[in-house]
This record gives sequence, C-alpha cells and structure tokens, in this order.
Amino acid sequence: MHIVVCIKQTPASAANAQIDPKTGTLKREAMTAEINPFDNYAVEEAVRIKERIPGTVVSVITMGPPQAEEALREAISRGCDQGFHLCDRAFAGADTWATSYALQMGIRKISTTTGNPVSLIICGKQTNDGDTGHVGPGIAAWLDMPNVAYVKKVDQIDDKKIVVWRMMEDGTDVIEMPLPAVIAVVKEINEPRVASLKGKMNAKKATVLRWTAVDIEADKANIGLSGSPTIVAKSYNPPPRQGGVRIEGKTAEEKARNLVAKMREMKVI
Repeated sequence: MHIVVCIKQTPASAANAQIDPKTGTLKREAMTAEINPFDNYAVEEAVRIKERIPGTVVSVITMGPPQAEEALREAISRGCDQGFHLCDRAFAGADTWATSYALQMGIRKISTTTGNPVSLIICGKQTNDGDTGHVGPGIAAWLDMPNVAYVKKVDQIDDKKIVVWRMMEDGTDVIEMPLPAVIAVVKEINEPRVASLKGKMNAKKATVLRWTAVDIEADKANIGLSGSPTIVAKSYNPPPRQGGVRIEGKTAEEKARNLVAKMREMKVI
C-alpha cells in the first residue's frame, strides 16, 4: 500500500502572519512557520496504518517556498518514508482550487516516479490560515476518487477498501469506500507522536525531491495567483472592539428595567 499525506506549512501564530497588501496573500518567506495543526493528525494516521499493514510506504507532499522543506523533514522524522516538495514561484498566491490542482499533479508524478501507485491520500480537515476544508475534496475531484471529510476513525483498511467513521453534528456515519480514495481527518482521530532520535536522524539524511510546475507537467492556466478563480479583494485586521455599556441595578428586575430604558434610548425598541 502507498499512502500520500498532503501537508502545509502555516504561520506558527497569528502574531507573525503578514499580508501582502498588493496580492492579499500571506508573506510566507518571512514568517515563523510549522506544520498546519490538522496535518499533524494526518501524518500520524498514515504512520499508524503503515504500522498495521506491512509493506506500506508513506509519502508526504507539500507546496510552498523553499523553507517548507522543513515541514517535510519533520513529517519524515515522525515516520513518513519520503518527501516531495512542489516549489516554484509559479505556484505562489494559489487559492484552494489551484492548490488542489497542483497537489494532484504532484501525486500523479509520485506514482509514476516511484512506480508505486497511490492507494490512499490523507489530508488534515482544514488549514489554520484558510479554514476552508476545500483542498482534500478538491484533490479527490481532480483525481476522480471517492472521498470522505471529517474522518475521526479508520476502522478497517486493506488493499481494496477502507471503512471510516465520519463525524457529523447528529452522530457518526460509518462509510465504506473502494481504494484509491481520499480522506480528510479531524483531531479526534489520534494523538500525534513526538519524533524519536532515530526519526530525526532519518529526516536529516533523507533526500527530498523538489519539483517545479514544469516537472509535474502542470497547466499554467491552473496554478498560482493567475490560475486561481477566487481572489482576496482586501485583507485587514478588524478594528478593536469598543467597551460596552454596563447595566446597573440592585435586583434582576431593576437591571431589566434599566436595560429596556437604555434600549429605548438607543431606539433599538
């Protein structure tokens, strides 16, 4: 079995995130970054499946600037086998549509380069810089694979099918899909491990393949800012909240009367 985990390097905190005023996109080159929190659970689940099924290979892929290679090596230190980095200025400014397109082209190349067709693609539920949850299902659509989001448990898996538990507002769905397939996982699925010393040494020695848009044979019309059908019209920090009005009163009834009086004064009622 061959599993591919899609990860993203995102701002380590909101405080160090900087927005390019011209493009409305993050200035990723200057930020302090780490693996997107939800992607840590995707990495862990792939490694757990690898431990369950002998012979499984786990590849990890990301799209981002040169420093995003650090995220790939971190994933390798936790048990992934090999890393692939889509790194090209042509990818910059991509929305979720263009991102999912580039990643699926990279996944296709992983299959051909390694000679090992991909059986399962695992993504985190969403990223902490976009919060859309579009990329996993988008990859599945490009590759014409079945997919399930909000996966909180991989119940069964073999070389032909996977059975997962999908978290819903009113309970849990149990879904069986044929492989190859795509799943997007939530944090309830596992507890990510800490990298071992051996894992860190493996990550340091690992060769991470870096591919450009030309290498993955991407259509320039579908990548980067120019290939993104959605744009960020404006990005800004919201104004600080002003102090509210405190309603005084010795009893609940008096407070209620004072509240009504204030609302009438403001012409709310």
